[in-house]
Amino acid sequence: MLRRHISIAPIIGISLIIINVSAAVLAPFIAPHGEADMLGTMWASPTAEHWLGLDNLGRDILSRLLFGARTTISLALSITVLAFGIGVSAGFAAALKGGWVDTVLSRLVDVIMAIPGLIFSLVILSVFGSSVPVLTVTIAVLSSTGIFRLSRAVALDLAVMDYVEVARLRGERLGWIMRREVLPNALPPLLAEFGLRFCFAFLFIAALSFLGLGIQPPYADWGGMVRENAQAINFGSLAPLIPALAIAQLTIGVNLLVDWFLPNHSQTQGEGAS
Repeated sequence: MLRRHISIAPIIGISLIIINVSAAVLAPFIAPHGEADMLGTMWASPTAEHWLGLDNLGRDILSRLLFGARTTISLALSITVLAFGIGVSAGFAAALKGGWVDTVLSRLVDVIMAIPGLIFSLVILSVFGSSVPVLTVTIAVLSSTGIFRLSRAVALDLAVMDYVEVARLRGERLGWIMRREVLPNALPPLLAEFGLRFCFAFLFIAALSFLGLGIQPPYADWGGMVRENAQAINFGSLAPLIPALAIAQLTIGVNLLVDWFLPNHSQTQGEGAS
């Protein structure tokens, strides 16, 4: 009797995601101090009261790390959901309608993708400000272009299937076909793309915050924490490395899960077909 090989990678990935999501949800209850409470001297070393030390303004780094998880993860998730709403709807519509609809949407996406994402974001945020709604819509629009291309490619393959043709002959509306026929069969690659786009949004928020255009003080987020404590390296403090490691471990966790999901799903499909 053969045993299935169980990879440790998805277990690590899921564990990291659960830990981070739990920290974000429970931050107000488990953080030892408020995210803006000034408690001592700048860049004070770790103690029994402040496990990770204090930051540039004497705030507890552990508390800000927990509240930063709440802010950054929730914002990245909102951006990813909005990006998928835009990209999947437009991609499916372009594939199923074809003609001028496909041409207009595809060329619009090409124009957006031709503009460097960081420059596009800097211009928009400089003009309209760094409020959360502007930040959310800007990154979601940038992220939706890749989702559009994937959704369109998948939907083009599904559009020629018999069940889609039957739905069209029955006179079903475009929205119904997209929701009931195309979306369920396109879910596996879209779910994998969701993880990758979450990482994109998560890292993009951190990059903008590091440049001073992301989440604004006094709210904590991991990219902003790296920027605020960058000078601590000169004094031998590890304060900026802690949020940087937090960014890295969540990104690794999501990627481990996505890397496992794609080949595992392909293998499952192959076994089902055989």
